[in-house]
Amino acid sequence: MKCSDINIRDPFIVCKDGIYYMYGTRAANFGNRTGGFDVYTSADLETWSDPIPCFDSEKYGMNRAVNWAPEVHEYRGSYYMFATFTQESGLKGTCVLKSDSLTGPFAPHGDVLLTPKEWESLDGTLYVSPKGVPYLVFCHEHMQIIDGTVVYVQLSDDLTHTVGEMTVLFKASETGCCDAYPMKDGDHYVTDGPYMYRSAGDELFMIWSSFIKGAYVELAVKFTNGDLSTDFVHMPPLYTKDGGHGMLFRTTDGRLFFTFHSPNASGHEHPCFLEIEDRGDRLEAK
Repeated sequence: MKCSDINIRDPFIVCKDGIYYMYGTRAANFGNRTGGFDVYTSADLETWSDPIPCFDSEKYGMNRAVNWAPEVHEYRGSYYMFATFTQESGLKGTCVLKSDSLTGPFAPHGDVLLTPKEWESLDGTLYVSPKGVPYLVFCHEHMQIIDGTVVYVQLSDDLTHTVGEMTVLFKASETGCCDAYPMKDGDHYVTDGPYMYRSAGDELFMIWSSFIKGAYVELAVKFTNGDLSTDFVHMPPLYTKDGGHGMLFRTTDGRLFFTFHSPNASGHEHPCFLEIEDRGDRLEAK
């Protein structure tokens, strides 16, 4: 299969032993009641395997509505998937799953739901500090609070539950670059898809998505103290051509790539790849 044959949103790549593993949201019906997630494998980022089912959400009663944005992180010898599901209450939240294999099967881990049960939350990602402390970074969604935010919270060492209070990084409207997104109940400000990246210059960045002039875009934040905190600056947009909810990964030959879905139109989304220049203190598309 070629990327043009693969209809997924929110692509996420893990490179292990010369093989690329790509996860994503089954884009049919905008990721609603899709029954879980697949992984595709490739040796060259061009030709991909057929989809390999890696999580069966129906089996665990987690196919209520959205099955969104699976991310897989290697942590302490196992693989953890963070993904968004609709809870019994009807609210969305980030859950954690675990497997000993990149191809799964994944199964619920610990408390499963990591975001506040009374919040409409999505797109959780794992960040591990230089001291080895794990954190969840996620979005409190605009569908509930109108002006979406990016939030972080410490996780337990075994990733089964949160520790301490939620910390809000910013509201989408505060960034100075995001445009309002028109909804039936008025203008909303969107935050989507945070992902953490440490540069060659040991600077910590977070990429995330929103809208500018009606187009889905990829934005960036740089933390000024080199670690996750409320000390940061907003950087120039990374990509503004109707693509987003991406992440950064290194190829087998050490190059840095940004993967994202584009266009942001239901039924037409495909994984895309763009080489990125890591200049230490900033990230630039080549």
